[in-house]
Amino acid sequence: MGVDLQMRIGILTGGGDCPGLNPAIRGAVFRAIDYGDQCVGIVGGWQGLLSCETEPLDLAGVDEIIDRGGTILGTSRTNPFKDPALVQQTIANVAAMGLDALIAIGGDDTLGVAAKLAALGVKVVGVPKTMDNDLSGTDFTFGFDSAVSVALDASRRLKDTAQSHRRILILEVMGRHAGWVALYTGIGSGADYTLIPEVPIDWDTMVRQVMTAYKRKKYAFVVVSEGVEVTRATSEELDDFGHMLLQDRGVGPEVARILEEKTGISTRSATIGHIQRGGSPTLFDRILGSRVGVKAIEMIHSGEFGKMAALRGTEVIAIPLTEAVGTLKTVPQEWVDLLRVFSK
Repeated sequence: MGVDLQMRIGILTGGGDCPGLNPAIRGAVFRAIDYGDQCVGIVGGWQGLLSCETEPLDLAGVDEIIDRGGTILGTSRTNPFKDPALVQQTIANVAAMGLDALIAIGGDDTLGVAAKLAALGVKVVGVPKTMDNDLSGTDFTFGFDSAVSVALDASRRLKDTAQSHRRILILEVMGRHAGWVALYTGIGSGADYTLIPEVPIDWDTMVRQVMTAYKRKKYAFVVVSEGVEVTRATSEELDDFGHMLLQDRGVGPEVARILEEKTGISTRSATIGHIQRGGSPTLFDRILGSRVGVKAIEMIHSGEFGKMAALRGTEVIAIPLTEAVGTLKTVPQEWVDLLRVFSK
């Protein structure tokens, strides 16, 4: 059943930032204007909904943000479902703020909260984002193309210096459980070897292929995802959603140390880290962010709550949030096989 009345719609961004969030916010506000809706920005993700911290979202405020990285609303990794009292406070605040509907823009964790709230009767729709591209139910998420573009630029620069100094160089990129960023960076940059979390490290194969490349061109270049298990992880700090904080793992330097030990060749590493998260979104991410933002408003007005705007082929469609969350989209075997084609 459609929802045709003018509405007061809250918009929040949760989890890690990435390019494309601002275009998504902008797309939602622009489409809401067509319906005569009022948009309210929830500041700082789910934390802002708990504290009722808001800011107005109007045409003047979002008109010029399509090329800006990050999110004008701020973000956090707050999880209200850590405490039943916070869940009830969240639901009560939606009503107290006079929100007729809520748009949650985020990845698996943020949309997981949205799915649970929807099951409790909150009128919420989801917009998928993650630079890791690991969210199920959608072919691509905005943020991914921008992140890989930054990694490709870093790859070119590192290959230049590796060739000049006759070294092996390692580039560590983001990717906690899924290796999509490393995979695309490795293939797109012409890396000699790529390590992703889905495939355990085979040091003998890696050393053999790296040495083959080195003998052929007097340098070698390796891409590694931050989520790769080089040595068994010890106790590490967890965030609100139970994920290990990876900033101190040092996967790239450890791979470099072991490779130098096994090959006898000078090996260095570089980690671009949060540089991948910032900066102006690519054209692809501007368009995708805009499209899913627009779709979110249309879903609200068609009464499709508890659903997410997903890219399927060239179409943006509504799918149940439960289809998108809970199971990460990891790199399948056919992509692993393709990656191996380029390790010569």
